[in-house]
Amino acid sequence: MPRDTLFILPMSFVSEGQTQFCPECSELWGLIGWYPDLKATLDIVHVGIDHPRPAISALLGERRHNAPTLVLHARSERVHGLAYAEENGHAYLSSARLIARHFAAIHGTPSPRGE
Repeated sequence: MPRDTLFILPMSFVSEGQTQFCPECSELWGLIGWYPDLKATLDIVHVGIDHPRPAISALLGERRHNAPTLVLHARSERVHGLAYAEENGHAYLSSARLIARHFAAIHGTPSPRGE
């Protein structure tokens, strides 16, 4: 099975003079923690808080640097009805909820509430 790439901020980081966390990234850290088999399907790339984020923009273009972002492998399965964005020939999702919906459909994890 091809591995998708998840670009994500670390669990905590220093920004604006204080230790902070990203709520959207935390949703995914929690999901990966509860369903550790997900880790085997992903290449997880930690990105810093500062923009630009070269690891993401190298694939998706200089204006794309959101974290979390899941970039699908070219042979990865897509979920019917899920709105994948595309840049430079790469399909991706840049929202924790969309990424969680993708994981639910492809890997059998629970769906986000309200979805």
